[in-house]
Amino acid sequence: MKPFFIILVFIALGFFSCQNDEEPNKKALLLAIEKFNTAFAQGDLSTLDSMTTANYLHTNSSSKVIGKTDWFNYLNKRSASLESGEINVLRYELDQTKIEYHGPSAIVTGRVTVVVQDNLGANENQYRITNLWVYEDGIWKRAGFHDGKIQ
Repeated sequence: MKPFFIILVFIALGFFSCQNDEEPNKKALLLAIEKFNTAFAQGDLSTLDSMTTANYLHTNSSSKVIGKTDWFNYLNKRSASLESGEINVLRYELDQTKIEYHGPSAIVTGRVTVVVQDNLGANENQYRITNLWVYEDGIWKRAGFHDGKIQ
């Protein structure tokens, strides 16, 4: 009876350890959001690409809903402006963050403050944001974005 019990314990431990590996790491989401925002502020397209889903959707108050390809077309132009010094991101900060987890996905809301300097000077804007993040292939990826400018 004792060998059977020991085997059962090892099977249970193996089962539960496999289950934990597949569960989203909630602490990792906060790090992913920070990494994503830093990559966006710096125009790091490689990082942004690796952190967005293939079927990513992007919506803001100034355009229609666009997919990943069209968003990256915009990002390429923005990245060129950052590299040339035409624009400089002085501040990109997310605060008032709230996260609601739904299994392997999460809805993230908050306020983004952006200060950008161009040839006309520094300009500050604030936006209310809603993001959809999904836990895919062992990492958090952004699957959807929406913002609205705060007046």
